[in-house]
Amino acid sequence: MSELLVRNYESVMELGINRPEKRNAINFHLMDEIADSLELAKNDSSVKLIVIRGIGDQAFCSGGDLFDFHALETETRAYEMLSKMGEVLHVLATFPKPTIAYINGIAIGGGCEIATACDIRIAHVDAKMGFVQGNQAITTGWGGGTLLMEKKNVDQALHILYSAGIMTASEAEKRGFVTEIVKDDKAFHQILQQYSQKEYEVLQAYKRILLRKWNGIEIKDRMLEEIECCSKLWIKEEHLLAMKRFHNRKKHKDRY
Repeated sequence: MSELLVRNYESVMELGINRPEKRNAINFHLMDEIADSLELAKNDSSVKLIVIRGIGDQAFCSGGDLFDFHALETETRAYEMLSKMGEVLHVLATFPKPTIAYINGIAIGGGCEIATACDIRIAHVDAKMGFVQGNQAITTGWGGGTLLMEKKNVDQALHILYSAGIMTASEAEKRGFVTEIVKDDKAFHQILQQYSQKEYEVLQAYKRILLRKWNGIEIKDRMLEEIECCSKLWIKEEHLLAMKRFHNRKKHKDRY
């Protein structure tokens, strides 16, 4: 079964992260699938909007798959992984069509970075989310910190990053991270129709206003600097110990 479920409806291309048994964590294969799907959508005039969501009722995305990435114990290897997904996020952030993250479950770490790269974040009422990287002795590593500070009030963005805490959907809305809260998929699609019913040229014109702003501030270079910082922290003892604790907890949980 594909790890990315692509569904087209009403001028929308929906990308469903399909690893529910892993809380929809991102691995190398998913990075390629998302990149390929975005390239297809970019050149498909029938697609007005991109929606990213999690498959299942538990998670939007729990970030990078630590079981896939635990062996990245050199700065070079860490940078290769981080920059690979960083490129996907840059493409998503600068996509010429509107992009919407439907946070329909837990979104932590890199999951919040993916959501931040989208233009709009809509959350299920029961969703929880947080930039928890600081608890693992690293920073955001896919460029999401740069995007968060670009899109949100700096004090709120820094609070979210410094605290590395988990927010409810209501708390995330108050802090400006989430635009709307919905109680079910039906309510989400009602909001989505407000966008998809608009003319293709209108939607693209509004997105170009944002992209003109970003063209002058070298946002990709700033994202790469963030990624480089994370790759240096990745190999430090504090992060390696945090990864080891994670694996030990998971083994203990699986044993009982």
